[in-house]
Amino acid sequence: MNTTELTSNSLTVVDPDLVTMMDGVFSDYRQAGAPAAPGARVGYDRNLWQRLDSLGLVRLTGAEQSGGSGAGWHEAAELIGAAVRHGVRAPLAEHDLLACWLLEAADQPIDDAVRTACVQPADGGAATGAPWAAEAERIVLLWPVGDEYRLGEFDSAELSLTTGTNLIGEPRDAISVDTSGIAGHPVPAELVDQLGRKSAMVRAIQVCAALDGAVEMSIEHVASRVQFGRPLAKFQAIQNLISDAAAEAALARAATEAALHTAVCTDWASSHLDFQIAAARSCTGHAASVVVRNAHQVHGAIGTTHEHRLHSYTRAALAWRSEFGSVRFWDEQVAAGAVAAGGQGLWGLITGE
Repeated sequence: MNTTELTSNSLTVVDPDLVTMMDGVFSDYRQAGAPAAPGARVGYDRNLWQRLDSLGLVRLTGAEQSGGSGAGWHEAAELIGAAVRHGVRAPLAEHDLLACWLLEAADQPIDDAVRTACVQPADGGAATGAPWAAEAERIVLLWPVGDEYRLGEFDSAELSLTTGTNLIGEPRDAISVDTSGIAGHPVPAELVDQLGRKSAMVRAIQVCAALDGAVEMSIEHVASRVQFGRPLAKFQAIQNLISDAAAEAALARAATEAALHTAVCTDWASSHLDFQIAAARSCTGHAASVVVRNAHQVHGAIGTTHEHRLHSYTRAALAWRSEFGSVRFWDEQVAAGAVAAGGQGLWGLITGE
């Protein structure tokens, strides 16, 4: 893929025509579609999926020899961000960046089925919170066997699934699989660790896009809304709310882009990467609290209605920040990393040098 120009929200060059195409596809879909009912379970649109597949976006980062488009994580981040901006819910990241990546890494065949991935806990119980499991056609499962892991792929229709949702109605299901009689494909524990890093990074990217959307919508609202004879944007208290939200969103994005840059440049192998991902998730988690509070405050009562688009950003940010590790968990990881580095190594840990 041609990468010729630096986009405003990326540390690397991404083809601007590709970014425009992604945004256009989701924009057309949002304008033609109807919003989901409040509290309803969300399913992805199969027609939209087929269109994305025809454009090479469903397996954007897959190897070309296995049917992918051969792009990278920066392009994938643009795709994920475009979907968030337009309120489109689909297992794009789970399919391409997680499930199909696992199959490629394990030298397993890949067809056109829609996939998601999850890890069975060590106690052999149900894998809970599996994203889009009941909506996917195949589930790539990792399960522990002694000190190793095995990988297997299952048809979702053949598994015992208990449906559930997150705060915005996206499927987060429980999967029960008896793997005692299944050999599976042996995979190294490092691959499972990398799946955890990539899963955490996906949610950080999504939260950042949601926060940016909430801030942009808030700026547009206060610039056009008139109160007491002048725009809301002229009131100092409103300016403070907007500036605080924008600063937190910018910090979250900077931390996330730094972690993604390190991950891509080192093929997810940097000794500093775990700390950087933890910092990114911590920053996005705390930023979500400020941005959500301030955005709803400046919008007033209109921002609490289902018809207003603000909630598609704010509720999404709150839902995603708690997945693949809570805010508290990532705070503790940041603290543990800093303590382990000690006074002599802390600066190098922060700067990645």
